[in-house]
Amino acid sequence: MQDLNFPKFSFRFKSSENKISIFDCIRKKFVVLQPEEWVRQHCLMYLMEVKGYPKSLINIEKELIVNDLKKRYDIVIFNPDGSIHLIVECKAPSVTINQQTFDQIAQYNQVLNATYLMVTNGLNHYYCQMDFVNERYDFLKDIPDYSA
Repeated sequence: MQDLNFPKFSFRFKSSENKISIFDCIRKKFVVLQPEEWVRQHCLMYLMEVKGYPKSLINIEKELIVNDLKKRYDIVIFNPDGSIHLIVECKAPSVTINQQTFDQIAQYNQVLNATYLMVTNGLNHYYCQMDFVNERYDFLKDIPDYSA
């Protein structure tokens, strides 16, 4: 897998049936290592080890309904009160992040109402804070560190 624009993290891997899997510490299982999963696992480690978000507030790949369609978000971080602090949309490094990517996460946020949004392909990271009053998002240099 290619190097990403994240700090170096250590991961657990296993090989079976000619496929490499990576251990997901949130789902507590090995998942097939695809390019998007490589980005998701780096992003998870970044959020936990660099930004300080506790595992107990993180959720991965859950279904949500957007405009009567079933979708799956990549990463959600909850606030201790159960509201949603951050949604992360991960793309493979080969995928260019464009307006369509932001439209996708904005649609998810119509349902989830997160305060912060993050979009990454592992090489480029974009961070936004929602401005619900003016119905827009403002770009940030980074997302805030976790504070209880």
